[in-house]
Amino acid sequence: MSEALAPSATRVGHAGLRQRLMSAEAAAELIPPGAHVGMSGFTGAGYPKQVPQALAARIARENDAGRPFRIGLWTGASTAPELDGALARVNGVEMRLPYQSDPTSRKRINAGEMEYTDIHLSHVAQYVWFGFFGPLDVAVVEVAGVLPDGRLIPSSSVGNNKTWLDQAKTVILEVNRRQPLALEGMHDIYYGTERPPHRRPIPMVRPDERIGEPYLRVDLDKVIAVVETDLPDRMSQFAEPDAVSQAIAGHLIDFLQHEVKMGRLGPALLPLQSGVGNIANAVLAGLNQGPFENLNAYTEVLQDGMLAMLKSGKLASASATALSLSPEANAEFEREIEFYRQRIVLRPQEISNHPELIRRMGLIAMNAMIEADIYGNVNSTHVMGSSIMNGIGGSGDFARNAYLSIFMTPSVAKDGHISCIVPMVSHVDHTEHDVQIIVTEHGLADLRGLSPKERAALVIGRCAHPDYRPLLQDYFERARRGGAGQHTPHLLDEALSWHGRYLKRGDMRP
Repeated sequence: MSEALAPSATRVGHAGLRQRLMSAEAAAELIPPGAHVGMSGFTGAGYPKQVPQALAARIARENDAGRPFRIGLWTGASTAPELDGALARVNGVEMRLPYQSDPTSRKRINAGEMEYTDIHLSHVAQYVWFGFFGPLDVAVVEVAGVLPDGRLIPSSSVGNNKTWLDQAKTVILEVNRRQPLALEGMHDIYYGTERPPHRRPIPMVRPDERIGEPYLRVDLDKVIAVVETDLPDRMSQFAEPDAVSQAIAGHLIDFLQHEVKMGRLGPALLPLQSGVGNIANAVLAGLNQGPFENLNAYTEVLQDGMLAMLKSGKLASASATALSLSPEANAEFEREIEFYRQRIVLRPQEISNHPELIRRMGLIAMNAMIEADIYGNVNSTHVMGSSIMNGIGGSGDFARNAYLSIFMTPSVAKDGHISCIVPMVSHVDHTEHDVQIIVTEHGLADLRGLSPKERAALVIGRCAHPDYRPLLQDYFERARRGGAGQHTPHLLDEALSWHGRYLKRGDMRP
């Protein structure tokens, strides 16, 4: 913990910035209509808590007075109801990027009331540097403290904060006393990235390697407001692993053991990347009880399962860009923060998701999906091809570049009324070229080196729910007899209508 901040009631150690302390309402008045606003936050961690709500109240007043007021909202990833939800409820967001999970935002996007750009998370920072989205007018960034020399102690997520602070014309800081000061030293902010054609290799070869500095920098002349807060992150409760998620985890662990036996993996595997959610947590719980030792993680988000693996010693280190913990896990994290600070590194998402590093270190990427088709194409973002759920997030960054690219899902959804294995996905996020392994509770399909027809036979036989295997097998056999191209056989009209036909019936089961 910084000695410079320890004795003081305020965490704003810089005398000049203390002169810019103000209320969230006053700070929100400094954000102009139509501005592109970059806010901190990644998967419910490290987002500003008060300025967005004050801005939403101001937008509501302006709209009621007949003065339309909307902003472009850029973040690291999803945030929380106090940010996304508050601004969406007053229809205050014209364009959202790059990822969201808020139900009100989702409803407005799918109603055509909010534009949404869904992009790979590794692309966001560089696209802003390149000017592809236009100027960044305002950054609103949560930090845990400000040192006397003006350096910033990052919060519970890093995300795109380095880029927002660097590129924004003006900056508003939320200094959150609820974030532990002992976070200081856990971060590694790399300032060595350059624009093409002057880019240099990123000097990292291990997940636990530090290549930057513990603090964020900001041009103090750009800071127009500082708001002190004392509010917790959004903390999601994860469900206990059920039979389905445990079965998926079991298939994955058996597969990894086989890879070790075949000599394609060592006994410590390779660095792990895991998406967020209950299935991912179940897989991590399985690994925590499994035969592998001295593991490492290089991922976006550190959630409960990885925290438990660090505590048990199964996981030696974890690199991420954000924490995403349940209330119980967060209490454990704060109680033992000195222990975790020696084992966790939080980085900018341009580094946590960087294709160069993912490929160099050879990650085992494990991500969730909405549906997969029999040839191995994956949809992780859309329902019925048109309605967005959340977004692609970082799954494409990892899938395209990992040593092993694994996608997981229960075989059915909606109490068995919808198959998650289909003839043709309604929306493609990850093509068959980037998908190596598909896992459901019924089995695992290793698609490496197989032709499309071989993949189809394996996916149907091992991953589809038994209720849907006859339908899928019948489709595949008729497609092979259909007289069209036999490399990837399809009955195009039937494949495209698969979702619609069964949706009208309200049941996909035969």
